[in-house]
Amino acid sequence: MQKKITHWTQVQENGTVLGIKILLFIYRLFGRTVFSLILLPVMAYYYLTNKTARQSSQQYLNYLKPFIAPEQVTKLSSFKHFTSFGNMLLDKLLVWMGRITPDDIVFETPSVVDNIKASGQGALIVVSHLGNIEVCNALRQKLDEVKLTILVNTEHAEKLNSLMQQLDSNTHAELLQVNDLSPATAMMLAERVERGELIVIAGDRTPEHAGRISEVEFLGKPAHLPQGAFILASLLKCPVYLLFCLKQRKKYHIYVEKFSEQLKFARKERQQQLDLVVQNYADRLQYYCIKAPLQWFNFFPFWLSDNKTPKQ
Repeated sequence: MQKKITHWTQVQENGTVLGIKILLFIYRLFGRTVFSLILLPVMAYYYLTNKTARQSSQQYLNYLKPFIAPEQVTKLSSFKHFTSFGNMLLDKLLVWMGRITPDDIVFETPSVVDNIKASGQGALIVVSHLGNIEVCNALRQKLDEVKLTILVNTEHAEKLNSLMQQLDSNTHAELLQVNDLSPATAMMLAERVERGELIVIAGDRTPEHAGRISEVEFLGKPAHLPQGAFILASLLKCPVYLLFCLKQRKKYHIYVEKFSEQLKFARKERQQQLDLVVQNYADRLQYYCIKAPLQWFNFFPFWLSDNKTPKQ
């Protein structure tokens, strides 16, 4: 009898409000160097005690190996993946505290950002759990302090908003909990887009109750990805961009791509067209995972073959 896999939304993620406060306390008291040393035993404990996260990390790295250079393969390990995640949590705090300066950020696609600014249009930005999406706050500074609404599927949204205010954060981002897209929520988001605001949503985690998903090929294996971001884009009738923020050589490199001017789905071919769009997103996510192998922080069963225990 196969063991039932717990959906990611039912798992209380480490790094929520209490954990973030503890990380912040350690950083403020000791600085980054000591923080990094303390992080090692903390992540070792998490690595040893969280079997699901460990196996999911191993699965991801195993599937990634055929796509990267042999010299990169030797540098991969699940424990390095975990410590990369821990350092990202501190970077997340530094963003909220306003400690990330323009000198820390490199816009790899400045022309795309300039086009967003010149248009004055609101837009939907699809992100992922690759890298540090909080650095997308830098994007609104490039766009004359445009407001961001980040859609999340977590019960901690209200508490995290409160924590950002306590940190005297200069961010104009609002975390909005959305478990299901109601007509009222869609109307509210449409109004924000009309005002030129940006809506940010992750595209790489499936909803708890399957239905709005597409089967895609990701790193050569079948997986499910949600359609929600792209259904929302069609409802908002606005441009769609992809944003990835990777930490490379101690700087945050922001990649913004134009994904579609406006998504439209014909009623009779809706599923096929959605499947194609989601596969296109999966292809771009794969491209950036290959650029930064240890920065895709998805520690939950992802592939359709995840019933099997991965080997490393």
